[in-house]
Amino acid sequence: METRTVRTAAVPKSVTWPHAGQVFRIDRHVTDLPGENPRDETAYGIIDLGPQVADATRIDTLVRGHWGIETRLHYVRDMTYDEDRSQVRTGNGPRAMAILRNTATGLLRRLQLPNIQRAVNHLQRRPDQVATLLLS
Repeated sequence: METRTVRTAAVPKSVTWPHAGQVFRIDRHVTDLPGENPRDETAYGIIDLGPQVADATRIDTLVRGHWGIETRLHYVRDMTYDEDRSQVRTGNGPRAMAILRNTATGLLRRLQLPNIQRAVNHLQRRPDQVATLLLS
């Protein structure tokens, strides 16, 4: 369980970040479901939207949406495809592999499979089933 408090402020003169609209601080108090193992976290950020466009509630929504991308796509790429340890590092190789991984993940999600990791493990040993899925 998580309690979040978002505070915003004008950009201090000492911050020379281009296009900075405001700065923010997010304080989180997190516990597990029974309310045990509490921990406090603080995150700081800079956003290019000014206070007239993004108040604290909007910033909270944007930050949570950003982490939604992280957990929905990047986590799958890291954990399922072990992307962080990839040896593909030159030319168009990294981009091509990212496109292939994203495509595979998207196709498996489109099939509404409950576990991407399990589906990949199953299909990597059954290329005939991959072809059938692609043609369906």
